[in-house]
Amino acid sequence: MSKAVIATPDAPAAIGPYSQGIRTGNLIFTAGQIALDPISGQVVAPGIKEQTTRVMENLRAILESAGSSLDRVVKATVFLKDFNDFAAMNAIYGAYLAPEGVTPPARSTVEVSRLPKDVLVEIELIAEV
Repeated sequence: MSKAVIATPDAPAAIGPYSQGIRTGNLIFTAGQIALDPISGQVVAPGIKEQTTRVMENLRAILESAGSSLDRVVKATVFLKDFNDFAAMNAIYGAYLAPEGVTPPARSTVEVSRLPKDVLVEIELIAEV
């Protein structure tokens, strides 16, 4: 099995021993993305809608740099700090991953006690190339 590292300046740089994404065969596995602005490295506005939008833009950049796209996602995992934010997160998520005419990916969503930099949401994806 071969692994190819995915790295793009259009998403936050990895800040530890991990890659933004890995391509193996015809699949791309992204690292979990939080609401970091790729230029400033700072967390965007504190609201769940703004944070989910930034997360999805970061994920889009990673997939597109690897020759894929959001409509090729087969599995998503969502980590929420507060499940009361589910509806707002889900509306943004759906606009990116399940617009009309696109089959939505399989998904798991879990509430967690804490996320990096105390953000509200983290999402990771698996997509086809």
